[in-house]
Amino acid sequence: MKERLMEYKTAVLTGQKNFLAREIEEHFTQSAIQELEGELEDAKASFQNRMLALQRTQIMDTLRNKLKQDDEDSRLILETMKRIVLLSQTIIDIQQQVHQKEQQLIDIKRKRLSLKKYGGEKLQEIHTMRKRQKEKQTDVNVTETEKMLDKLEKERQMTTIIQNVFQGIIIGSRVNWAEDESLKAVVLQLEKNLHFQ
Repeated sequence: MKERLMEYKTAVLTGQKNFLAREIEEHFTQSAIQELEGELEDAKASFQNRMLALQRTQIMDTLRNKLKQDDEDSRLILETMKRIVLLSQTIIDIQQQVHQKEQQLIDIKRKRLSLKKYGGEKLQEIHTMRKRQKEKQTDVNVTETEKMLDKLEKERQMTTIIQNVFQGIIIGSRVNWAEDESLKAVVLQLEKNLHFQ
């Protein structure tokens, strides 16, 4: 493209007026040549097809004439033609079977794909269900733990109250608990704080 632009500039500068016309003429000539070559190729292909059709017709005519002679060669030709027809029919049958098998294979692949998709969906559902059950179990465990801690706290409070009552009874009875070993052990035990054990 750059080269043509340079040529055009040079032609304009040198004053060659017919340069541009010559370029356009060459372009049209090239496109006409390409068009004619395409038509020539089409004509060759058409001629070849017609020639093959003519040869087939000539062969068929020759075979018909030979079959009318009813000699050994004509019988061989007839048997060969019957064999060709039989083989052609077998080929057609096999092609139909192949087509049916291909269709069955496509159907099986579709079913397999749908089963794979269905299996993936079910696996996802199972995963979601397990996750929910785990969350529920965690919630239940937390709730049960909280209930147990509440019970424990109530038991501690009750035990503390009982300890205070026993201490009050022992102190109120004015018994010297320090001298009696068994009473001393009970009083010292009652003084322990359950929250720090």
